[in-house]
Amino acid sequence: MPLTSRNHSVKLIAFLTALSLFLSAIEYAIPKPVPFMRLGLANLSILIGLELLSPGNVIVLVLFKALGQGLIQGTLFSYIFLFSLAGSLASGVIMILTKLVLGSRVTLIGISVLGALASNSVQIILARFIIFGESAWLIAPAFFLIGTISSATLGAISEVFYRRSQWVKLVISEGKISTEED
Repeated sequence: MPLTSRNHSVKLIAFLTALSLFLSAIEYAIPKPVPFMRLGLANLSILIGLELLSPGNVIVLVLFKALGQGLIQGTLFSYIFLFSLAGSLASGVIMILTKLVLGSRVTLIGISVLGALASNSVQIILARFIIFGESAWLIAPAFFLIGTISSATLGAISEVFYRRSQWVKLVISEGKISTEED
């Protein structure tokens, strides 16, 4: 039975959310120098979602990712969740806007780096006002450096996966998703 476009999107969001939470659980085991500093492995599903979902569905995916991470990490009712949610939303919005404005002129590497810079900027600003005060700016260089390196790496992995994956080709053909730029 062929999938309707809506059913296809719902199933794709569910799958990408599950992938995101799986990657988040793996990342949770990696020690962090600062509680809200992560490599962003769970963003692989967001980057793939940018290519396969509508902008509204990408925001839904970002929200599910943030909520799921809060549940997995036990931070749902803490300032860490606030940092994660704010960073995730900033990142998601910037990545969507970049994709909409630049289309195929930017790769997933560029989109990922811009998303990480947005997320890191929002988190540094929150850290400055909620936790560290003016000393938050001291962690900014390391935070941005790690974020840029990890996001470029994740973007490259996403780009290769999207271009070579038989699963992506199947998802596109089953959902009749157009990847053509207008």
